Amino acid sequence: MKFSDFKGLKSELASYFDLSGDLIPQADAEVAIREGVSFRGTNILILIIAIFIASLGLNTNSTAVIIGAMLISPLMGPIIGLGLAVGIQDFDLMKRSFRNLMMATLFSVATSTVYFLISPVSEGHSELLARTSPTIYDVFIGFFGGAAGILAIGSKVKGNVIPGVAIATALMPPLCTVGYGLATFQMHYFFGALFLFFINSVFIACATTVGVRLMKYKVKDFSNPARAKRVRRIVSTIAILTMIPAAYLTFRMYRQSSFNINCEKFVSQQFNFPNTQVLHSTATMDGDNKTLTVSLVGKILPQDSLTLALTDKLSEYHLAGTHLRIIQGDNPNVDFDATSVTSSMLRDMYQVTQNTINSQRETIDSLRNANAASARNDTIGATISPEIKVLFPEVADIAVTRAIVSSVATSRLDTMNIVLVRYQRPMTAASTEKFRKYLEARLGVQTLTIVSSDKLRAK
Repeated sequence: MKFSDFKGLKSELASYFDLSGDLIPQADAEVAIREGVSFRGTNILILIIAIFIASLGLNTNSTAVIIGAMLISPLMGPIIGLGLAVGIQDFDLMKRSFRNLMMATLFSVATSTVYFLISPVSEGHSELLARTSPTIYDVFIGFFGGAAGILAIGSKVKGNVIPGVAIATALMPPLCTVGYGLATFQMHYFFGALFLFFINSVFIACATTVGVRLMKYKVKDFSNPARAKRVRRIVSTIAILTMIPAAYLTFRMYRQSSFNINCEKFVSQQFNFPNTQVLHSTATMDGDNKTLTVSLVGKILPQDSLTLALTDKLSEYHLAGTHLRIIQGDNPNVDFDATSVTSSMLRDMYQVTQNTINSQRETIDSLRNANAASARNDTIGATISPEIKVLFPEVADIAVTRAIVSSVATSRLDTMNIVLVRYQRPMTAASTEKFRKYLEARLGVQTLTIVSSDKLRAK
């Protein structure tokens, strides 16, 4: 390709991005932006009404109502004004925009807090939860939304850009969620949503500043370049500091998403058994502690060998270090035709399986306790024999046991602690009582019965 051809192609492409014929005069654009900065009279009332509508949308989990509130809200005015002020170095406009943005934020939070204090909502819905986990994507949404907004304000063709920006940047729902967090004393809602609103505001303003510079708006204040440089440095610092936690949250979200995808792939490819089906799987990650829990229903599989074999395959799915938990339930009469098994049936089977497992665990624990108590009685004699030899030399042999006694009159069952003793020589009554108290304290029982094995043999 000749240089002249390349130059012509470059000029042709540049013509598509030429804004000179589409822009309105700077003075007209500034008038529109300055009018939106003010928050008095009608603007503040419209803002309060929009907050109530958005809160209702969050309360009822209605996306349509929330979108309507975002279209009504005049909240973008002072944010665009702040970006314009930084771009053209109008420090009076900057102070007015910042003051009005703070007032609008306080009015919005106060309104939503009052609403949620009197609202019957008791838990966060999905639309609320979506406003508490900001990521780096929200940075991009705020920046590109602000860029579209300033281009629409500064051009002759408005179209549907401004309403679209209001919906995309979603300034209202985070403020309503901040109020919800205050009203319900849930600080994770409060701080998460407040950070999301801060991200949107900062990067809408940054995009506006970049936009007015690219559109070559004239600077207002030439007298204090040092002040302008200081303001630009502060704005840049705020933008960078805002991006850092958003980037970290995005990294965590990416790790969690990758972990979930790998777990789903692992379960779908490795848990394929003829008479056993995966009922439910849950992947959890808390820092470096990763757990995959898989619930199976159908024919019981060998637990230890199954876990060992599948754990070795985790590394093939980038799941090395993940703890694999397999929960099984036995229901051989179930037909596992995938077309006939509904989600409600699976939930019912899962519940029955869990109840069965819990009941079996309780039985196992009870048997373990009984076995431990029996083993303790079998060995306690040998444990205390050295002490008895020193303290009570009259004793030759000792055996500790427990018996279940049934009352003939009432059929009531009771436990009796029995100690069988063979004496080398007779023990006085005082020594016998002392021996009893020693055994009660040593064995940790309140009462026990001492029986002479010599008398049993004599009978």
